[in-house]
Amino acid sequence: MARPGPLHLHHDPPVSRVSAVLCFCSRASVRACHAPRPAQPPPLQGPTAVSFTRKTGRRVNATKGVSAVCEPLGPDRPLWFPGSTPPPWLDGSLPGDFGFDPLGLGSEPELLRWFAQAELMHGRWAMLAAVGILIPDLLARWGFIDAGFSWFDAGSRDYFADPWTLFVSQMALMGWAEGRRWADLLNPGCVDIEPDFPNRKKPVPDVGYPGGLWFDWANWGRGSPEPVMVLRTKEIKNGRLAMLAFVGFWFQAVYTGQGPIDNLLAHLADPGHCNVFSAFTSH
Repeated sequence: MARPGPLHLHHDPPVSRVSAVLCFCSRASVRACHAPRPAQPPPLQGPTAVSFTRKTGRRVNATKGVSAVCEPLGPDRPLWFPGSTPPPWLDGSLPGDFGFDPLGLGSEPELLRWFAQAELMHGRWAMLAAVGILIPDLLARWGFIDAGFSWFDAGSRDYFADPWTLFVSQMALMGWAEGRRWADLLNPGCVDIEPDFPNRKKPVPDVGYPGGLWFDWANWGRGSPEPVMVLRTKEIKNGRLAMLAFVGFWFQAVYTGQGPIDNLLAHLADPGHCNVFSAFTSH
């Protein structure tokens, strides 16, 4: 059979030319898929990883291991003073980290870890204290408990046991709880009480956030890293506000002899004369 000359190609129908192009592309794609891939560079380690993370905002390796769930925020995170430069030990891996440490108290990694846990626990106790102050005051005002109740003199009232029995019982219970928390701080996961289920995965040990069936039954704290960081940041913000609120409750009780609800109602009735400045002028 005679081989067609060059001019014969120009008389091929358009469909044949399209089929040839598609066939060539498909063969090229198959060869590309089966071609050996170039070796990936090894992950960055040590100071290089830290500097890369600070420059790009991407986490290569955990810098301090503060949390097993949260990812650190990028360099564009909000700071306590816009335009300031946060210290290197506050890299955004802690909830509520706004780069505020003018005295350098958290420059040591172990101290920073301890301070973070101490602030978290103080914030939670302050939130419970604020609720424990406001709710009895409202219940007394609505007539559910004895009138004239005030959190400031609650310790002088009669309860179901004498003061020494209550003190010893509280010390024993709090000592047991704080001892377990201290052990978990030293060895995360050593006081795990999570029950074993065949189809339920245990949470990763994360100090201060036990999670699991007992403390996170809705599984809010074990989602993707960003929502977890958002929830923990909200918690620490509310804890800080509660600590300031308790200081305000104490200041009001000392200078006015009244509870926070009475002070709030008096301020709403006469804001110009019942405020924080009038406390200094009337005493």
